[in-house]
Amino acid sequence: MTKDILVRGFDDAIHSDLGKKAEQMGVSINSIVKDAVEQWLDKKTHVPHVHDLLIYSDEKSMDFFLKSIDRMTSNTEWFKSFAVPPKHHTEKMLSKLNWFNGTIKPYNPHGQNGFKYCQQVIQNLAKASTKKPLCCIDFIITDIANNSFDRAMELERSYDGARLPGLMFCPYKAQDLMRSDITDMVELFMMHDKIFVLKNDDIYKLHITKENIHKIFLN
Repeated sequence: MTKDILVRGFDDAIHSDLGKKAEQMGVSINSIVKDAVEQWLDKKTHVPHVHDLLIYSDEKSMDFFLKSIDRMTSNTEWFKSFAVPPKHHTEKMLSKLNWFNGTIKPYNPHGQNGFKYCQQVIQNLAKASTKKPLCCIDFIITDIANNSFDRAMELERSYDGARLPGLMFCPYKAQDLMRSDITDMVELFMMHDKIFVLKNDDIYKLHITKENIHKIFLN
């Protein structure tokens, strides 16, 4: 059964241009609007596979970010989840907010079986989400980067090649990034979709692009 939709905000000029285009194409304005709505719905039904980087230096900044994310995702389809080392400062707060803790015990992301352990955590998150899009904060990668940035990079490459549907946030402490090799740092930046720096209750978005030397002299 079809329904009528009243679209507000079209002025005479837009309506006239739309009518001319419709006449040129041999279709009705109704068909154009219906096609636009269907395309919009098609885009919205596609679940993104987003891999974002968070850079922070203190617990206060991270806590503010997590509380903000929790408010933004309340009463939505997002599956709010996290993974943390033992006694991590966010565990109590996120559990109280009813986020799913995907950490597998015993905790063992380091050593010979560390890669396998991290894969099991990812599988646990995917299974628990019951196909809902993830909104996940992975503090295990923070712990790994603090011990071995090279190992963290290996895990990042692995996840980047097989992303889960939804949003995956990888938090890194600023001091760990500063200790890393510049080549690894740039690779880490480039394999993430977006880079955010957390400072107190502010969020800054970094834009990283490869540039030609000539652009240094251009405005």
